[in-house]
Amino acid sequence: MALFPIPYPAGLPIGERWLACEDEQDITFPFDGSLIARSPVGTVRHARLAVDAAFSVKAELAGLSTGIRRAILSDVHDALLERTTEFEQLLVLETGKPLVDCRTEVARALTTWSASAEEVAHQHGETVPLDLQQSGVGMIGYWTRRPAGIVVGITGFNYPFLLASHKLAPALAAGCPIIIKPAPNTPLTTLWALDLIRSVLQQHGVSPAAVQLVTGGIDAGEALVRDARVSVVSFTGSAAVGHQIARDAAPRKVVLELGANTALILAIDADVELAVDAVIRGGFYANGQACISVQRILVHESIADEFERMLLARLPEVVVGDPRNETTRVSPVINEASTQRILAWIAAAEDSGARVIAGGQLVERSIAPTVLTDVPHDALVWCEEIFGPVVVLQRVSDLSSAIELVNRSRYGLQAAIFTGSLQRAFRAINELDVGGVVVNEIPGFRSDIMPYGGVKDSGTGREGPRFAIEEFTVTRMAMIRP
Repeated sequence: MALFPIPYPAGLPIGERWLACEDEQDITFPFDGSLIARSPVGTVRHARLAVDAAFSVKAELAGLSTGIRRAILSDVHDALLERTTEFEQLLVLETGKPLVDCRTEVARALTTWSASAEEVAHQHGETVPLDLQQSGVGMIGYWTRRPAGIVVGITGFNYPFLLASHKLAPALAAGCPIIIKPAPNTPLTTLWALDLIRSVLQQHGVSPAAVQLVTGGIDAGEALVRDARVSVVSFTGSAAVGHQIARDAAPRKVVLELGANTALILAIDADVELAVDAVIRGGFYANGQACISVQRILVHESIADEFERMLLARLPEVVVGDPRNETTRVSPVINEASTQRILAWIAAAEDSGARVIAGGQLVERSIAPTVLTDVPHDALVWCEEIFGPVVVLQRVSDLSSAIELVNRSRYGLQAAIFTGSLQRAFRAINELDVGGVVVNEIPGFRSDIMPYGGVKDSGTGREGPRFAIEEFTVTRMAMIRP
């Protein structure tokens, strides 16, 4: 018997109804491999039907009043809120993340929906002084923001509910129909959310085809991304896949939230105890499967011994176990292939001279919280995204060396510095080549209303309700000669 009773219709939410799928796949609990439920597998045909349906309701969505859009978003928030506990439980099962992290995900998703409802009323334009040039004398000019059109949102497996919400809510706020494609391993929470969202749309007299979902393989994803009727593709996932999506979607707009090998700097005057606490909280949450979890720790050499000793003393607080338990902080990563990749990267670093000073082995199916030092800078655990419960220590002689090492990376999402000096803090803010700099807190800090995104191979564009709405709209210029 499956672990989770499906509370939504069979098939995929495409067009006005749920369409049957010939194939299904097992969705299993990463902790023990048991069956959670069976999920429909979409095809290229489903993808094309979804774009057809989205195109047919594009004008309807664009014509919705500000008040209706705001009411829809608020009502979706309330519908999701009523099922908070059930969403938390389902997330634990399909992602394998500890319960504490799934509670955080649901709370943040709800904030995203309520914030998007508020942002609907803040969309505006400006007048333009066309008479700056002689040809415009006597004319009136202004611009407004208009829906860009069909949005395709493709989400990662690690935060399926939150990542989908960061695409769904701003798209509806902007007046755009949206098609979501969840990660193959974690479609269940998003499917349930779609059922609730479509019910709210119908209650407001809006076609449920405004919000659709397609599962399936690479071919189904390519059919969505390459369709010329799609105006924006918003993707969260790996850099390699994101780059291919950008090529496939060209010349249309893409918003890419990609990977990182996130760094935390401890300056010479850092509060070591607070910094250790930040690594305990920020290096292993979500089983390390977060693009802004701590990976590289650059410690001033004068405090490195103290930091290492205190970190190892507190590491047993990161409890490994069943993700359904309140005390668990690390459990198995998403699947066996990811587990073996992470272990292989650790072994390759050891072969290159690195030392594993904690962890590095399996505890049943989970990778123990792992700390490495003396890691060569061409090792994968240093220069690529580990996406597991692994951190790397690096001693540095000064802040300049730390900043240079952080920036000598193809990634640039977020970074953090611990320091008691405003001068050092602002130097990091000004010189680190990343999308966000956090001072005296984990680099994984994210407020869901802030502009979030990276530079270099960490992506392009920004999320957060206000900023995603801008990504999903275009300016419309009016030039009038009375």
